[in-house]
Amino acid sequence: MRITVLAGGVGGARFLRGLRAAAPHADVTVIGNTGDDFTPFGLHVSPDLDTVMYTLGGGISEQQGWGRSDETFAVLAELMAYGAGPGWFGLGDKDIATHVLRTAMLAAGKTLSEATASLCERWRPG
Repeated sequence: MRITVLAGGVGGARFLRGLRAAAPHADVTVIGNTGDDFTPFGLHVSPDLDTVMYTLGGGISEQQGWGRSDETFAVLAELMAYGAGPGWFGLGDKDIATHVLRTAMLAAGKTLSEATASLCERWRPG
């Protein structure tokens, strides 16, 4: 069975986790929301794609529903000490590594879909 899902954010990620449990043998394609992508400090951040990837790959912060589990915020705290940073968005240290790598892949000519597929090789979201 082939299933295509439009998804974004915490709700979409949790729906996909339930869908995988209900239809474990289905071939699921996710069309993820990129409308909330932004570039703080020159880093390409795709919060909805990352939330789906981390949720299905087992790395999500279950308490928040977004971001990485067991996250630290040393880099964000240092940026805030300089008076810089998106105070409304908590960029965690582990999460920043994802954004650095995605940004490098995009700068090397990969499309966002290709970069996302490469990042998913680590997480194996299914």
